[in-house]
Amino acid sequence: MRHKSKGRKLKRVRKQRKALLKGLAFNFIKHGKIKTTEAKAKELRPFVEKIISKAKVDNLSNRRIVIARLGENSVKKLFSEIGPRYKERKGGYTRITKLPPRKGDASKMAIIEFVL
Repeated sequence: MRHKSKGRKLKRVRKQRKALLKGLAFNFIKHGKIKTTEAKAKELRPFVEKIISKAKVDNLSNRRIVIARLGENSVKKLFSEIGPRYKERKGGYTRITKLPPRKGDASKMAIIEFVL
């Protein structure tokens, strides 16, 4: 039974999963879109959308929460550019577009990007 078991393990232990999501989120915020596997993109979406919802309101407590999740490097861009862009939007800041399978191991690929 899978009751209350949400999230994918991505064949990693907990610390590695957290580090992976943190790195993916940092690069996603930095570049605006990234190409990754479908499972990683689906795990990244709620992680990033919660952070963007925090970045819509610029105050000290929200900045500290985002710094705890991502680190200080991407906070400036989040609160100055991305947060104000979605001020009126209530959710759904990202889009996942499926791609053909990767040639080497045939894993499902996807692009995750910001909705304009």
